[in-house]
Amino acid sequence: MKFTFPKEERLHSKKLIEELFNEGSYFYLYPFRVTFLVKEDTSKPPQVLFSVSKKKFKSAVKRNRIKRLMKEAYRLNKSQVQSDHLVLAFVYTSNDMPDFKFIQKRFLKSLDRLNKELA
Repeated sequence: MKFTFPKEERLHSKKLIEELFNEGSYFYLYPFRVTFLVKEDTSKPPQVLFSVSKKKFKSAVKRNRIKRLMKEAYRLNKSQVQSDHLVLAFVYTSNDMPDFKFIQKRFLKSLDRLNKELA
C-alpha cells in the first residue's frame, strides 16, 4: 500500500459532508471526535475530512499545522482502516497545541476504536 494521500481520498463533496454529519455515527476519543458513515455507493478508498475549530484556534497557522499533523498521522496509518466504502471526519476538539507523537498515538487508538465500531 502506498503511503500517499491523493485527492480521491479527501472528502470535499458538500452533499457527502452534510450527509456524514446528519446521518453518521460518532465517538469521542480525546482529542478527536470521529464521525463515520458507511456508504456503499462511494469510491473504493475511504474518504476523509480533517477539521479544527476556528473558535478554539483563532490563528489559521495553528489550525493548518494541526490539520497537517492529522493528515500525516492518517497517511502513515491508513492501512489500518479495515473498511472500504467509508466516509470519515476527524474533528480536533482539544484547546492545546499538540506534537506529532501525541497525535499519532491518539490517532492509532481512534482507528482501533473505529474498526471495533464497524465490526
